[in-house]
Amino acid sequence: MSSRIASAALRVRTAPITLRAGPRSQQPTLLNRLYSSSADELPTPPPLLQKLKGDLKTAMRAKDANRLSVLRAIMAANLNASKTASPIKTDVQLVALMRKIAKGAEDAAAEARAAGRQDLVDKEAAQVAILAEYMQGSGVATLGEAELRALVDKVVGEVRAAGAEGRTLMGNVMKGLNTALEGKDVDRKSLAELVKKVTAS
Repeated sequence: MSSRIASAALRVRTAPITLRAGPRSQQPTLLNRLYSSSADELPTPPPLLQKLKGDLKTAMRAKDANRLSVLRAIMAANLNASKTASPIKTDVQLVALMRKIAKGAEDAAAEARAAGRQDLVDKEAAQVAILAEYMQGSGVATLGEAELRALVDKVVGEVRAAGAEGRTLMGNVMKGLNTALEGKDVDRKSLAELVKKVTAS
């Protein structure tokens, strides 16, 4: 009898102990909160970029080589910009990016023409036309050379009338133009050159 009791006691001491997990806490972890916060802070892509992404899929299905090349170039340039301090956040910025790509295509066409490569000239011209199509359909206002000159003349006149001259004149003119041109597509380099020319006269 005593041996059976001792044996039973031994089994009790050596029996594995199973721990039951209680209900998981519903409190969000710090890591989850960080991920949630980061996701909430992601900027909304420009509407035009969303359209371009859809057109990229359509061009892939249609095997439209020229449009595919253009759209992939835009996406690559947008990705590169996203890694800098000036990511593309608006349609205006995206149109400026496309204008830069179009300028590169025009330069490439000129080089091809000089080399007697009409096939490359035609290819670059087709891509410039596609870029122009997107820029014109973007809804972003683009000022022509005459309109821009008239605006610069107007702002320079106003700033001079306020008594500004020299470096102050240039700075105040650019400040006034930035306000007037908000939401419009303008080649900033050409604008600065035009302002410098007008203020020097």
